[in-house]
Amino acid sequence: MRARPSGRPSQRGFTLIELIVAITIVAIASATVAVAVRDRADVQLEREALQLASVLETARAEARAASLDVRWVPDAGNDGGRYHLTGLPAPLVRRLGLERPWLGDTPIVEIQGAAANGRTLRLGPEPLIGAQRVTLIRGDHRITLATDGLRPFAITKGGA
Repeated sequence: MRARPSGRPSQRGFTLIELIVAITIVAIASATVAVAVRDRADVQLEREALQLASVLETARAEARAASLDVRWVPDAGNDGGRYHLTGLPAPLVRRLGLERPWLGDTPIVEIQGAAANGRTLRLGPEPLIGAQRVTLIRGDHRITLATDGLRPFAITKGGA
């Protein structure tokens, strides 16, 4: 049998610091993977909704400022994947870039609310437009923009 050198205990296992470092590395790696795995369609639809909220609020502000009956009209899938605004002067719409194509494939659009008229959203001229919701659906993914009529359009929690 070999004798142990005096003054040096035998090492077995890992030190606490080594375990903490290993756990930290695993946590960072799994967080990175979780972010990278996020569904691309969800991200694209969220970007779509944020762009639409910006367009709706800009048009709403212009409608109030000029006392115009402005409506947002989504396409029916047959005019190149765009949406339109009625009631604003065409040069203003072009200058502000308010009629934009969808970022991806044309989503199914569901519109609900007191001020909604069939397949359009009413954005003005009144400062209070009534509660309205726009749901964008692409495949299994959906996201909802809503306003209570006073606050700006924003993505609702849970998307419905």
